[in-house]
Amino acid sequence: MSAPTLNAFLLSQESGGHNADVLATVAALADAAIKINHAIRTGSLDRAFGGSKGTVNADGDAQKELDLYADETFIEAMRHAPIRSVASEERTDPVAINAEAHIALAIDPLDGSSNIDVNVSIGTIFSLLPATGAPDTDPAAFFLQSGNRQLAAGFFIYGPQLALVLTVGSGTHVFVFSQSLGTFVQTRESLTISERTQEFATNASNYRHWDEAVRLYVDDCLKGEDGPRGKNFNMRWIASLVADAYRILMRGGIFLYPGDARPGYGNGRLRLVYEANPIALLIEQAGGRATDSVRAILDITPTSLHQRVPFVFGSAREVERISRYHTEPSTIADRAPLFGNRGLFRA
Repeated sequence: MSAPTLNAFLLSQESGGHNADVLATVAALADAAIKINHAIRTGSLDRAFGGSKGTVNADGDAQKELDLYADETFIEAMRHAPIRSVASEERTDPVAINAEAHIALAIDPLDGSSNIDVNVSIGTIFSLLPATGAPDTDPAAFFLQSGNRQLAAGFFIYGPQLALVLTVGSGTHVFVFSQSLGTFVQTRESLTISERTQEFATNASNYRHWDEAVRLYVDDCLKGEDGPRGKNFNMRWIASLVADAYRILMRGGIFLYPGDARPGYGNGRLRLVYEANPIALLIEQAGGRATDSVRAILDITPTSLHQRVPFVFGSAREVERISRYHTEPSTIADRAPLFGNRGLFRA
């Protein structure tokens, strides 16, 4: 029996009682992603693949031509979908689409765009929320909901394959674009992330800026089988959230982007609404966990559209362990004997 296409999967979900508008929006997003994938594969030969635009987004990050092309492409696609409002990481304020619709879309149109010039995988991250709140007084109201209110979430990864990782609240599934069929085909159903891992992803160049809990966790991993963990770890860091998340979904692991002592990094750098919430839902639907080092990401209610948050996700037991390094260091049996000589929060 051949694997189902994305459209067949969405039809099966609709017959199972899922929100038809949510499913129609996913299909519209997939069509837009195929168009963007073509521009990426055309590379510097395409008008959309230029260098820096000379502008910045709502968070002050430099925008590339492809950032704006992706943003415009998804906004235009949503004008033909059942969407009330779109909040894009590239824009300061949400864009009103259809006042009669009941779904809001939060999107990072091009995650990892700093990797464009070096030919590393980049992606698109999206989150679908019920359009509830008071948009007449606050246009961002639709998006200031905790992540556990998401109706669906996913990301496209533009790599050796164009792939879609998707949840509509019933598992995390993977679809790969088939050039011959001209559509996405399901390749993984209801992924499960291993609870344990020997692989972590972090930007170790920030080590000196981390708080002591994060440094001790990484120290213990780096000591390998001779250290308190009793096993060797590998470190991976792609600096592309979708690429790191895809790897963890495929083979386990843990991702750390903590807050640190640098100006502007106290609350981390990843956006709660556009990045952390959708990735967290995908990870938890696959049996993993996602926190801000202590709190579950999906329990956090955003207070602003472009709010940043520390982000830790991946294999459940490892994420829980990092939380204990912050909150209950004395309960970590293989660390406890060392605390007398090296306090967790030493001066």
